[in-house]
Amino acid sequence: MSSPLPGTSGPTCAARRVTRPIDVGGVTIGGDAPVRVQSMTCTRTGDAEATLGQIRELVTAGAEIVRVTVNDAAAAEALPRIVAESNTPLVADIHYDHKMALAALEAGVAKLRINPGNIGSADKVREVATAAADHGVPIRIGVNHGSLHKRYADLAALDPAGALVQSALDEIETLAAVGFHDVAVSLKSSRPGEVIDACRRFSGISDVPQHLGVTESGTLQAGTAISVAAMSVLLGEGIGDTVRISLAADPVEEVRAAYYMLSSLGLRQGYARVVACPTCGRVEVDVMALAARVEELARDLPADKTISVMGCIVNGPGEAKGADLGIAAGKSKVAIYRNGELHRNIAKEDLERVLLEEVERLK
Repeated sequence: MSSPLPGTSGPTCAARRVTRPIDVGGVTIGGDAPVRVQSMTCTRTGDAEATLGQIRELVTAGAEIVRVTVNDAAAAEALPRIVAESNTPLVADIHYDHKMALAALEAGVAKLRINPGNIGSADKVREVATAAADHGVPIRIGVNHGSLHKRYADLAALDPAGALVQSALDEIETLAAVGFHDVAVSLKSSRPGEVIDACRRFSGISDVPQHLGVTESGTLQAGTAISVAAMSVLLGEGIGDTVRISLAADPVEEVRAAYYMLSSLGLRQGYARVVACPTCGRVEVDVMALAARVEELARDLPADKTISVMGCIVNGPGEAKGADLGIAAGKSKVAIYRNGELHRNIAKEDLERVLLEEVERLK
C-alpha cells in the first residue's frame, strides 16, 4: 500500500488536542502530524530473518512505526542487524531488565518503550533516560493495568483510571529529574471505559503525546470491536497521536483495522472503501464471498476510491451509483455501474470475472 496521507473527508472530529511533537526516526508523533499507525512483531526477535520479514509485511500494510520485544540476550544480539535492515523506525519494548534498554540504544533503535511497573528503581530509569538523551531517542512510558507497580494497588482499587494516570505522571517526573522530556505515554487496560477515562484525564493535564490502545483486547473480531469502542471515542474528541489495535491475530490485521478505523473517522486515508450489503433473503449473489475478494484487491487501489457490492435491487442501484464502481444484482442479470452511470448488464456467471477486471481498471 502506498504511504497513507492525512484524510480530508469523513465524519467531523473535534480539533486535535495540541501535544508536543517527538521525532521517532524521522516520523513525527504529536504536534500537527497525522495520527500514526503502529504495530508489533510477534516473532522471536532473536530470529532476525523472521523478524525482518514481519517488519516488511507490516510496513507494506501501512505501519509507520514497528515495535519489537527486546527480552533476552538473543534479541539484543540480533537487534543491530534488524535495525540496520529495517525499512521503518523501530521501538524496543523493554520489561524488567533496564540493561536491555541500554543495549537497544546502542543498537540504534528509534524509540524505547519502558513499563514503569516493572523496569526497576528510579536510578535505573534515570540511567536509561541519560543514555536515551545521549542517543537522541525518545521514550514511551507504557502504563498497563495488568502490570501496575504495587505502590498503586490501593489507588487502583478505588480509581483504576486514576492509578494509570498517576503512574505515568510519576514516571514523567522521574525522567524530568535528569532533564529528559522527549516522551510519549500510553495508558492501557483491557477495559475500554477505563482507557477512555484515563486518556481523557491525562489529556486534560499534560501536553505529552498519547499512544492509544486497549491491551489484551482479544481475537480478530472481538479485539477489533473492543479497541475501536475505546479509541474512536477518544479520537473523536481529538485525543490520540498514535494507535495500535492489539490483537491475538496476525499483526498485519492490526494495521488494516487501524486504517479502517482512522479513515472512517476522516483522520487518515488508508484503503479504498468497499460498501457491501448485509446478507438477507433477497440477495441474488454470494455477497460475502464476492465482497471479501474485492476488499482484498481494494487494498492496492487509491484510498479515495469506493466500490459497492450489492446483492439485490432494493438499495443496490442507489449505492452502486454512488460508487466509483458498483454492482446491483438482479434475478438473472447484474448491473455494473461506473462513476454513477450504468456501464453494462452482464450474466451472473460472468460477474466475478468482470468485476475483478473492473477493479483492476481503477488502479
